[in-house]
Amino acid sequence: MKEAIPSITFGPVTVHFGDRGGKYPDGNQVVVRGAETVAVFDTPMVANRLPQVLAAADLVILGHVHEDHMAGLHRMPQASLFVHEADVAAALSWQGMARHYGYEAAVLTSLRAKIEKQFHYRPRPDAIAYADGHVWDLGGGVRVRALHLPGHTAGHSALVVEPAGVAFIGDIDLSGFGPYYGDASSDLGAFRRSLARLAELPARVWVTSHHKGVVTERAKFLALLQAYAACLDERSERLLQMLQGGARTLADLARQRLLYPPAYEELWVASAERRTIALHLAELRAVGRVREIEDGRWMRS
Repeated sequence: MKEAIPSITFGPVTVHFGDRGGKYPDGNQVVVRGAETVAVFDTPMVANRLPQVLAAADLVILGHVHEDHMAGLHRMPQASLFVHEADVAAALSWQGMARHYGYEAAVLTSLRAKIEKQFHYRPRPDAIAYADGHVWDLGGGVRVRALHLPGHTAGHSALVVEPAGVAFIGDIDLSGFGPYYGDASSDLGAFRRSLARLAELPARVWVTSHHKGVVTERAKFLALLQAYAACLDERSERLLQMLQGGARTLADLARQRLLYPPAYEELWVASAERRTIALHLAELRAVGRVREIEDGRWMRS
């Protein structure tokens, strides 16, 4: 007998929890039922264990584009697919996805094979772009509103169910790992602004794609969000400590690692380390804490 998938319901919203609380490579599946339309937010791996849910859905709204949020789309040819306009190219074609990641060619070749096998990845040339503030009326007074919160990706958005006050905040996952912004479309400054904007969102329930899952107390949510945001400054300080011993190239710093433990290996790790460190160096240079010298090395100011 298959083990039941745990879930929790808030009015028209049901959250089906993925393996290990939705930890990557899985995620948490959100379903919103209006009087006329059923919408699902993203399609993580757990979606493949919910065939009846997927069959009943009229539309899919992606909070952002990454392989782990598209793992069930292959089961939903009947559903309209909506993607934020800043991420939609990554859903439309592999070429768009490759630019979205921004990794080296050899890494992209291996990654495509991996995500096609593990996440059932397929391009969706039928994807429809949406913009910040777009509203989907699901009938019976149930609405979904998009809130653009870029940083993780250029198009990363929260999806807020009204009037229930349930906010799906995607990969602002409130984890101890902290924010991820290691791809070509990621942006550190935008992430900082998005976290500040999210803190002001008047929701009653917050749902993450991974890790925390569901938070129902505002004080707890704000504490988790503050700790999550603090990771950004902690990384900047660690980077400055890495430069304490003298000037280093970006490659040197990436080998030391700012994000991942030394023993952790995945196809994207080297690229993500370089991108993340480059963003922090640019931010630190802007406030006069580091400078780049002639040979491409970085040092503290």
